[in-house]
Amino acid sequence: MWPWFQPPGLSLRTPDNLPPFASPSGPVLELGAMKEPETILATDCGSTTTKAILIQKRDGEYRLVVRGEAPTTVEAPFDDVTIGVLNAVREVEELSGRTILEDGRILAPGSDNRGVDVYLSTSSAGGGLQMTVAGVVKTMSAESAERAALGAGAIVVDTIAIDDGRKEYEKIKRIRELRPDMILMSGGTDGGTVRHLAELAEMLLAAGPKPRLGSGLKLPVIYAGNKDAREVVKEIIGDELDVRAVDNLRPSLDAENLQPAREAIHELFLQHVMRQAPGYDKLSTWVGAGIMSTPNAVGKIIQTIAEKFGINVLAVDIGGATTDVFSVFDGVFNRTVSANLGMSYSICNVLTEAKAPNIMRWLPFKMEQAALRNRLRNKMVRPTTVPHTLADLRIEQAVAREALRLAFEHHKSLARTLTGVQQTRTIGDLMDQQAGGKTLVDLMKLDMIVGSGGVLSHAPRRQEAAYMMLDAYQPQGITLLAVDSIFMMPQLGVLSTTHPEAAAQVFERDCLIKLGTAIAPVGTGKEGEPCCALTVNGRQVEAKVGEIIILPLGVDERAEVEIKPGRGFDVGEGRGKPRTATVEGGVVGMIVDARGRPLNLPQDEDKRIAKLVEWHKAFGLETGAGKP
Repeated sequence: MWPWFQPPGLSLRTPDNLPPFASPSGPVLELGAMKEPETILATDCGSTTTKAILIQKRDGEYRLVVRGEAPTTVEAPFDDVTIGVLNAVREVEELSGRTILEDGRILAPGSDNRGVDVYLSTSSAGGGLQMTVAGVVKTMSAESAERAALGAGAIVVDTIAIDDGRKEYEKIKRIRELRPDMILMSGGTDGGTVRHLAELAEMLLAAGPKPRLGSGLKLPVIYAGNKDAREVVKEIIGDELDVRAVDNLRPSLDAENLQPAREAIHELFLQHVMRQAPGYDKLSTWVGAGIMSTPNAVGKIIQTIAEKFGINVLAVDIGGATTDVFSVFDGVFNRTVSANLGMSYSICNVLTEAKAPNIMRWLPFKMEQAALRNRLRNKMVRPTTVPHTLADLRIEQAVAREALRLAFEHHKSLARTLTGVQQTRTIGDLMDQQAGGKTLVDLMKLDMIVGSGGVLSHAPRRQEAAYMMLDAYQPQGITLLAVDSIFMMPQLGVLSTTHPEAAAQVFERDCLIKLGTAIAPVGTGKEGEPCCALTVNGRQVEAKVGEIIILPLGVDERAEVEIKPGRGFDVGEGRGKPRTATVEGGVVGMIVDARGRPLNLPQDEDKRIAKLVEWHKAFGLETGAGKP
């Protein structure tokens, strides 16, 4: 059993004079009566699609039975998120042959293959949580506030700080125009000065921000700064804004306390944001536990993976509008969201930020920049279209590589050690010091990368997902690659809070698809020179610089591997030093990436395309060349 916390005796209040499952506004489930449910229904209400999964206990273990989906109905003409939920559940009914709905309600468990024991849901319908964070010092309190907000599942639309370089009227104008869902305010250590926090409060008062949703409501402000300034801040803005004080994010320079702020963000998100989504109140009466935001649920399951296996994990969810990155290194969890990087609505933002040449460097055929721009613009105005040709697919996957790379760079810039803490530093740490603390992301220590989102989870071939992650993240040493089979991590995240054994079993057996282990020596050399020599179960394999070699090693198979890096290359033990490890296989196999780190593509276009064609063939993939 995985080390999840299971609350005792979870139950839900039912409306007066009505039994469970019979509310006129929808079904109401009673969880406490059954500790080991036989059937579990879980949904995730996304911004565009609502996904439903049915889990059943069979032969003593929980397994995914079927999955259904339908368009989310939070906008006109429906204006009721529960309609999309019922449509997705209706597809589950049809596929499973189990009667779940009757007269627009979920049935209680009964005989003759009817009803479910538990219904749970996550939601990001309504566009997610948009926050502004404010701090005294940009690289200290404001950065801690940003980490707290991102870890709570928010999209940070701007970071305001006393020393951010903008004039005060510019910051006031910016706060007024953004109309966030809430503001997180921080700064100062406990017992320190209150003057700068009073200045921040005066700035918020002058801006008079209004919430994005909920006309007539006061904008929530979470104050997580110097405890001595709480009353001062409340006196200044308490009449105009809804101020809630929590423990200081940075009670001292060498300590960071993010959890109280994250819990307050989550609670206010449920009360002030998700509740504004049409039909949310009705949905909240249906579930057997509180509705959890989608990013929070994904973050929970990622933390659970790291805790269960005692490993460092990096995970990504690349969507149509945003890309979320999650990581756990040495037990420290971080999450970032790149709100402008996505594969449909935000695809032109990827083009703008990455630039056309960086996208085109991944194309295994020649193409004019103007043609690339036109294709991506068409995708933006028709976001639901899918690639029709192999060339279309390779273009989309080239964009995905850049979106993943940029989101990862953003994540590394925020997943850092605390700034302001005295540390013993070497000359090599000076750049990290200037950047605001050393990044926690160490690719040589990374054990697993998990990819999710349509372009990865629904790639026509699993080799394509592995290839994209190799190019985007450039893992080092020995790293296991995996994908979420059908993006059910949100549902399993919320399920883990009530029925951890069920979530654990479904995650291990049905959710995670292991692609295989990547072995990638760090270092550079000339094309064709020895990169590393491997002994795999007695078999000798030599990899030259610039090669990708796929060795057969299937799902649930393991192999003892001895790796002898070439001169100047490192696989985790130091340059030129051998390493022995047990590696796992997968649907792709064992991948020996001898292209070197950092990965440098040839500058000459013909040579670059020739190498890309070679690497595609190594994965058994066609290039789409000649069919753009």
